[in-house]
Amino acid sequence: MLYYLFEYLEQQYQFPGASLFRFLTFRAAMAVLFSLTIAMVYGKWIILFLKKKQIGESIRDLGLEGQRQKAGTPTMGGIIIILATLLPVLLFADLKNIYVILLIVTMLWMGIIGFIDDYIKIFKKNKKGLRGRFKVMGQIVLGLIVGSVLYFHPQVTMKEKDKTVITENFRVEKVIGEEKKSVRTNVPFFKNNELDYANIIAWMGDGAKKYAWLVFIPIVIFIVTAVSNGANLTDGIDGLAGGTSAIIVLTLGIFAWVSGNVQFSDYLDIFYIPRVGELVVFIAAFVGALVGFLWYNAYPAQVFMGDTGSLTIGGVIAVIAIMVRKELLIPLLCGIFFAESLSVMLQVAYFKHTKRKYGEGKRIFLMAPLHHHFQKKSYHESKIVTRFWIIGILLAILSIVTLKIR
Repeated sequence: MLYYLFEYLEQQYQFPGASLFRFLTFRAAMAVLFSLTIAMVYGKWIILFLKKKQIGESIRDLGLEGQRQKAGTPTMGGIIIILATLLPVLLFADLKNIYVILLIVTMLWMGIIGFIDDYIKIFKKNKKGLRGRFKVMGQIVLGLIVGSVLYFHPQVTMKEKDKTVITENFRVEKVIGEEKKSVRTNVPFFKNNELDYANIIAWMGDGAKKYAWLVFIPIVIFIVTAVSNGANLTDGIDGLAGGTSAIIVLTLGIFAWVSGNVQFSDYLDIFYIPRVGELVVFIAAFVGALVGFLWYNAYPAQVFMGDTGSLTIGGVIAVIAIMVRKELLIPLLCGIFFAESLSVMLQVAYFKHTKRKYGEGKRIFLMAPLHHHFQKKSYHESKIVTRFWIIGILLAILSIVTLKIR
């Protein structure tokens, strides 16, 4: 809202300093400062409120060291992340930008699903929370909304690369690439790093490409559901999900910056996506909120994010990755989420297989998700979290390097 106020002041009155709000870097810097302040200052008030209302985590006895001491720790701390992100976004972002609107919807949508889940666990005394099929249904509907908007909305476009052509008179002319709808994405590690989802159904004949949404939207649904659940599984020990997510989101902010800048995108030979640069303001606020939340969530945690936070974080990360056409990098960039999810799937599948074959279920890990396996091996929470963060940083660096490794 301040963005529009200072735009008006500049146009009508040439107000001193108002032109600063035209610069993306300035608004992103202000967003991260505001979100950090909100999370760190007002986060304490929210934690005290949660304590007063006795909104505490009910800890199951899994035989892990230090686990029982966490019982009663306030949960639903994801509210801090959501508020600390959305308030700066409302102040400093261009609220007419379709990408920003879609991320606000994503954050609120997943936040509501997570809130309902936490509410059932705490106030209804049902440790299972919201039934899994309802969670997945909510994620599918969100994926359907996101996929449909990204495919059909006229503001979601890509600019074709400029080309140099030789005319009939042997003159060299530069043809400016036009801005148009596309469902292409970047493929990491390949020289010709483009994949057009429309080509997947091109074999169906002439005109089939106009039905590319039949491929694109299900892919979006799958990614949103998978990453959201991956973040949810990662949220198991103090600071793990928050810190890992901050690293991932910061990396996606770099991708949004270069993809939304015509010079950088041309130099790096990646897609130039008009209007996607505005995501940097949202991402800056989101990173600030995550880091501010870590102030209270680092070991020993004063608050847990709950599903209100973890489902929201995963959903937002998935949507940002799709917007900047880096969804195929998710297994690498979100490697921690991927490993946590894979450990659960392998554990369940192997247990069922051995029980069916031998009459007694066996396990690959001491406990799943993966971070609990290391807890069972007597690693301290802080050591596990720090090492996972280091791995997350290495994966983030490798993801950035893929911009040039072809």
